[in-house]
Amino acid sequence: MKPILVTGGTGTLGSEVVRLLLARGHEVRVLSRRQRSGGGHAWVVGDLTTGEGVDAAVAGVAAVVDCATTQGKGDVAATANLTAALRRAGVPHLVYVSIVGVDRVPIGYYRAKLAAERLVRDSGVGWTILRATQFHDLVMTVLKVSARSPVVPVAAGVRVQPVDVREVAARLVELVGGAPAGYAPEIGGPQVLGHRELALAYLRAAGLRRVLLPVRLPGAAFRQLRAGGNLTPERADGVGTFAQALAERFGGRGPGSGRERRDRDGGVNQG
Repeated sequence: MKPILVTGGTGTLGSEVVRLLLARGHEVRVLSRRQRSGGGHAWVVGDLTTGEGVDAAVAGVAAVVDCATTQGKGDVAATANLTAALRRAGVPHLVYVSIVGVDRVPIGYYRAKLAAERLVRDSGVGWTILRATQFHDLVMTVLKVSARSPVVPVAAGVRVQPVDVREVAARLVELVGGAPAGYAPEIGGPQVLGHRELALAYLRAAGLRRVLLPVRLPGAAFRQLRAGGNLTPERADGVGTFAQALAERFGGRGPGSGRERRDRDGGVNQG
């Protein structure tokens, strides 16, 4: 059985993809920019942004799940280097994870992901693209930073459809086990929640008291966000709710502790 290569395999999403692939009996290879060991899978050293080591990393693999991201800074170059290496190696299937709304919301990171999608589509490699909404982990990270201030700004009219990263990982593992599918059906969380609702829920779970300040932010990006450009309500396939994610993160500590459980992984790979 040929291995499946996972890029971004040490991040929040990628590490879960690796875990699920191993649980299903797949041989797994993980790309890292530095030498690593352990984890029950093979490690290969390479840098997608420069292309160094990528040809060796993709040699002999059955497929690739690309979970790597630089939050837009080098995503286009990284995708170009990866797809070129896959084409040279004759790898038949690339599964690429993207974000719901990259074609509607004019944020710099989203534009980079959309450009990367085009490279995947035009690569000559069999491809599948899965767009997902924001992960619970990312939403909590943003709210944690905001809650450092006694006044927490909340974007008026902006809604989010957070999804459990484990459910996105499970979908990616299903997709990589099949034939290239082009654009797969999007995946979103089970609830669409306003920024204020999310902030209140986070503060309650963390045992924090803060003043919420609604702010109507200007610009085309926030117009699209207020219009729901980041949402996919017709594909609310996720099951895990934001409330359940908060309970998992803070559960057992009680109101007023303000102490979070240690994150399962240091990276957040979705914007």
